[in-house]
Amino acid sequence: MKSITIYTGPLCNFCDAAKRLLTRNNAEYKEINIATTDGAMDEMIKKANGRRTVPQIFFDEQHIGGYDDIRALEKENKLQELLK
Repeated sequence: MKSITIYTGPLCNFCDAAKRLLTRNNAEYKEINIATTDGAMDEMIKKANGRRTVPQIFFDEQHIGGYDDIRALEKENKLQELLK
């Protein structure tokens, strides 16, 4: 299974939804809160090609995107293949 990292922020409903989606798909992930982790915001922006919104989700070093992106992958039955 791939290493999954999700950058989150406080009081973020889309972050919570993304974490639930990953859990529902039996995916373990590392959460990095950009509000409480030094340098995380700058790191996320750099890795996500300038995107500043949370969540930002990565499988290994592949940028998946935000909640809408990962939800679309699930709806299209492509998420499980990416999780392998």
